[in-house]
Amino acid sequence: MITRSDILVLGLTAGVIGSVTGGMMLGIGMGLVIQGAHVGWLLILPGAPLGGVIGYLLAKRLARQLPER
Repeated sequence: MITRSDILVLGLTAGVIGSVTGGMMLGIGMGLVIQGAHVGWLLILPGAPLGGVIGYLLAKRLARQLPER
């Protein structure tokens, strides 16, 4: 059975990991673009969706613990 604390931990974990991952990709990508390396756009553009995918995968793992109906 999933408790409130499991949902709280899921939200906090997804938020922190998604923010750190997306922020690092954004920061490194912006640094590259400012220096003239256009390959930095390959890091900037998927930064936000990658953070969402991490949260989705964590929620999917938690949903597997639900009892079957």
